[in-house]
Amino acid sequence: MNKYWKKQSQDEIKSVVFKALEKNINYHKQYVLGIPASYLDEKVFNQDASFVKDAPFISALIQNPNHIGCHTLGKSESHFQGTQEIEKELIEICAVDILKGKPNRQDGYIASGGTEANIQAIWIYRNYYLNELSANSEDICIICSEDSHYSIDKAANLLVLDIYKIPVDGNTREISEGEVNRVILDASNNGKKYFIVVCNMMTTMFGSVDNIKVLVKQLKSSSCDFKLHVDGAFGGFYYPFTDKNSQLTFENPNISSFTLDAHKMAQAPFGTGIFLIRKGYIRNVNTQQASYVEGEDFTLIGSRSGANAIAVWMILVKNGPFGWQEKIFILQKRTEWMCKQLGQLNIDYYRHPMSNIITIKSHFIDKEIASEFALVPDNHAAPKWYKIVIMEHVTIEKLMLLIDQIKNSIPQ
Repeated sequence: MNKYWKKQSQDEIKSVVFKALEKNINYHKQYVLGIPASYLDEKVFNQDASFVKDAPFISALIQNPNHIGCHTLGKSESHFQGTQEIEKELIEICAVDILKGKPNRQDGYIASGGTEANIQAIWIYRNYYLNELSANSEDICIICSEDSHYSIDKAANLLVLDIYKIPVDGNTREISEGEVNRVILDASNNGKKYFIVVCNMMTTMFGSVDNIKVLVKQLKSSSCDFKLHVDGAFGGFYYPFTDKNSQLTFENPNISSFTLDAHKMAQAPFGTGIFLIRKGYIRNVNTQQASYVEGEDFTLIGSRSGANAIAVWMILVKNGPFGWQEKIFILQKRTEWMCKQLGQLNIDYYRHPMSNIITIKSHFIDKEIASEFALVPDNHAAPKWYKIVIMEHVTIEKLMLLIDQIKNSIPQ
């Protein structure tokens, strides 16, 4: 039974958002002299336009609430407390109703994307080891699979941490116990004592899912100290609805944090990553120098648009949990249909059975066809794979056009 995620009508959504905006600061009616912000330029973005009164997201964009800080901690900028409440409810929907956490036991915020959320996690754990275990930076490393998103490399670069990558099987995209053990041993032999481990919930290129049992088994058998972050930037709004027995939830005590990305499968505006972490950790990145910010700042990004949080909340409550499950069910069926067509043509592809990404070996796809259908390569310079992502607009009719083109390109 969902605790926070309830389907709401359009009128109910409008009522919630407009009431929240009314609780925010009013630059016209109040004496606001010290805040370096205002509504969007009203010479360009007119709040009196008739359609705005029926458009809660557009209204939120124009009123421009700043959601700086982390609202799940309690005190935040009181000028925007109305819309901050919507973000807090969104965090609970994601942490509790989607990822099976306990109510009010997770912190989180709407980030600029999955990249920021992944860096935020690694930043927190690095500081946790530095602050609470008196580690040295050179004692800490990142471990992830070679299919992990490039944001993990960014984090290693920014935070000056060594990174160790676990090879994956070229066909199954799986990590093995032997390779995980070898990488841990290699890091340990190089003096690493503290491990920040990233587990993928649907990789960007393949939609593959790391076996968390393999990771945890080898980490515990080596008696190393580790913190485990799940990168669900692609899979966060998909995989929990296809794998009912998923180990990638807050019910798994080995996992401390998650990245989700609403501007992928949730179809929210770009700039809506979601960062979630168990309570007690985020304090390690408190920027106390932000003393002019009410509640201070625990986030990498600082100021951020409250409108993006409102957009994700609106999308989730408009669909409701059952509507969302139905949406994912349809995408799964389309993906299965496409895989069947490829199989009949004896085309080699990879697809995780719980995923909506199909990745085809490049020698089966002409470059002209890949370009025409905007298939994404793993490497633009020398592609080995092209991927198809079954989104809501990717209908059977469009997929059939691709199949027909592939058929016509195959020598008789």
